[in-house]
Amino acid sequence: MNFLEDKAMARKSTTFNFEDALENLEELVEAMEEGELSLEESLKAFEQGIKLTRECQTALEKAEQKVQLLVKSDDLPETEPFGDDESDKGDD
Repeated sequence: MNFLEDKAMARKSTTFNFEDALENLEELVEAMEEGELSLEESLKAFEQGIKLTRECQTALEKAEQKVQLLVKSDDLPETEPFGDDESDKGDD
């Protein structure tokens, strides 16, 4: 088994973990940057990298949605932008 097959098998045997996926993505990038992969291995690494990137992006989007729901449900006071009250308007 080569480097890419080892990584693929390790990923299939576990559930998704953001930190592990990010680490795998970094290792794929390093392997590709070293330039010692064949063209076929490079294409497989690129394909795996795209898949990992999409999985990480999806996980980040889900985390962001969860944070937004938590913030909304905490009944936090709403913020107002600076300069919108009457005292900030200049006398013309």
